[in-house]
Amino acid sequence: MAAWGLSAALALFVGNALAFSLDDVTAKAQALAGKAYSVPKSNLPSVFREMKFADYQQVRFRMDKAYWSNEQTPFKLGFYHQGMHFDVPVRINEITATGVHRIKYDPSYFDFGNLTLDQAALQGLGFAGFKVIYPLNRADKQDELITLLGASYFRVIGKDQVYGLSARGLAIDTALPSGEEFPRFREFWVEHPAPDRRNLVIYALLDSPRATGAYRMVVTPGKDSTVEVQAKVFLRDNVGKLGIAPLTSMYLFGPNLPSPTVNYRPALHDSNGLAIHAGNGEWLWRPLNNPKHLAVSSFAIENPRGFGLLQRGHEFSQYEDLDDRYDLRPSGWIETVGDWGKGKVELVEIPTPDETNDNIVAFWTPETLPQPGQPLEFQYRLHFTLNEPALHDPALAWVSQTRLSTGDVKQSNLIRQPDGSTAYVVDFEGPALAKLLPDAQVTAQVSLDDNGELVENNLRYNPVTQGWRLTMRLKVKDPAKPVEMRAALVDGQTPLSETWSYQLPAHE
Repeated sequence: MAAWGLSAALALFVGNALAFSLDDVTAKAQALAGKAYSVPKSNLPSVFREMKFADYQQVRFRMDKAYWSNEQTPFKLGFYHQGMHFDVPVRINEITATGVHRIKYDPSYFDFGNLTLDQAALQGLGFAGFKVIYPLNRADKQDELITLLGASYFRVIGKDQVYGLSARGLAIDTALPSGEEFPRFREFWVEHPAPDRRNLVIYALLDSPRATGAYRMVVTPGKDSTVEVQAKVFLRDNVGKLGIAPLTSMYLFGPNLPSPTVNYRPALHDSNGLAIHAGNGEWLWRPLNNPKHLAVSSFAIENPRGFGLLQRGHEFSQYEDLDDRYDLRPSGWIETVGDWGKGKVELVEIPTPDETNDNIVAFWTPETLPQPGQPLEFQYRLHFTLNEPALHDPALAWVSQTRLSTGDVKQSNLIRQPDGSTAYVVDFEGPALAKLLPDAQVTAQVSLDDNGELVENNLRYNPVTQGWRLTMRLKVKDPAKPVEMRAALVDGQTPLSETWSYQLPAHE
């Protein structure tokens, strides 16, 4: 009996493994790449296409209809209804040990609230996307773990987190004058999880006018939820810029770029900086801006070890927002797998007047792109975390905050007098500094580009954080141009911190 049970289990495992794989999606993506792009056609009647956002919010998935509700698995599936700009249905399939079948749309899955709808308008519609539900915080409470809705966007959270930044499957021509192309996941396949399975496997087929792609995503819930991504991308045609592992976020204002109007919130953002772990071991930190004009920053790196848009600092007092809880929004960190070769991490900052727009994009763009029809393969592990120090090298200190101030000098009567300079106060902290004595020989290496004149470089021990505080004052030569700045702490020639790399935005 024991031998029979083992054989049956192996047969079930093999059957499940052979039912569907990344190779199946790759074959579809490669076949699509060899054909002309077919523009997806909307199937929405006007009542859904012209729906206002407040009305679309009334269309809610009924949790009693959650897929796998009667299964012995902690994972459940919920679905999003088509509406507004979500006007093209996506196909969602389930993978089982015996085969693959489509999960069919049924209007009874949804509560339409107070909307008055003709039942005929519901015929022939479909899903706009789906979400995975899992007991993240309590065994008796179902939480959203990951949501996949719109283009190739997906958002993930871990325990005690709320949705913040988004990830994407692919970005094409972001911030180029020709305009950005937004690839979309047109079809998904979700593996039916075994009762003891601690993660969920999702496959996705990506399509756009100039690219197709096959994706395998392994979603593992936890205090820090992760998504392991394996992808193969095919180009239909030449692209100006290909963004791999793109992250999209929002930055409105913060201590380094305060709100232009009085606001009780000290900061309002989903992320406050771009972190990069370069192939040579260097760490960089670039605080984010909400500039007056589109800004693109590039960091040339060979074989990056990781990069991400982080939300450094999770004290409620840093945000003071009871409704949107920016203090609970996670950082998104891309841990690369294997060698990615030569390329650059690119940061795009777009002006925005309010927090409703995602105005920050970061991604890796390879130096060499494949020829049309040839695969570009890459793997990475995406972390969603509130524990940013755990991502960092403990041997190097990190920047805990960057604060803007009016530059001034203290007069003989002790009154501070503005001197026309701009000041930045940068705090470094971490285990590498905490173990040093307050009188340690720590110095700051500071450099500015030609548009800035450094008038003060002052470093002092910070007994509150057991770190060091750097105060820089500079004078801007041409306010219509930005100023690039860099700073790092050293002991002689030995690095003690990551490199603070900042762009003071143009004022005009």
